[in-house]
Amino acid sequence: MVRILTSFVWLLICFSCAPKEESIVQQMEAKGPIPHPTEAPDQWLLAHIDVETTGLLPGYHEMIDIGIVMTTLEGTFIDSLFLRIQPAHPERLSPGARAVNAFDAHKWAQLGALNRSAAVDSIISFHKRAAGDNHVLMVAYNSHFDSAFLDHLFRSANKTWREMYYYFILDIPSMAWGLGLKDLNSAWIMDRYQVKDEPHIADQHTGITGAMVNVRIYKALLQYRQDLLAAVPVP
Repeated sequence: MVRILTSFVWLLICFSCAPKEESIVQQMEAKGPIPHPTEAPDQWLLAHIDVETTGLLPGYHEMIDIGIVMTTLEGTFIDSLFLRIQPAHPERLSPGARAVNAFDAHKWAQLGALNRSAAVDSIISFHKRAAGDNHVLMVAYNSHFDSAFLDHLFRSANKTWREMYYYFILDIPSMAWGLGLKDLNSAWIMDRYQVKDEPHIADQHTGITGAMVNVRIYKALLQYRQDLLAAVPVP
């Protein structure tokens, strides 16, 4: 009898999850072909994203804030969003994360942190307002980290970030690597072009400060490429 009941419960779980997962997959596959940025650069924007979390493990730890800066492909500012998010499991906060972002559930409540579903709705509303009909590429510094946490946040609300962003994700260290800069922390490019860093004091270190410095580094990399090209002798 116990085995039968267990099997029945498992089937209920599977059937309850399947429609949600199928809905997400259908949304991901519904988009038709779109022109690449080289073909239609004026139809593309960049969403520079940075998140703060309760730890390093997506799916166990959670986002506690997000900063998004929408720019043109040249890095020109269009709009920005900053949200604090109240995690479902604040007790999972790691000591390392606390030292970086000073998360405190009570303080977050006082600061108007949104629940996960409301946060997703706010991010989607911002995207529609800022991007309009343009196609958007996500840009992040530690892209697999930020996109994984964003994915878990959206899936908690039965949505997908692919409703907003193209499936390619750009990351700044790879851009720098392609230009011969292999320090990974952008120290050289920031020093060369006097890029202002973000605060490293925990209660001032947020997703929006991270996203803004990412934009500044991105623009510095574009300038560095231009300087390299300008130094090439013309035959």
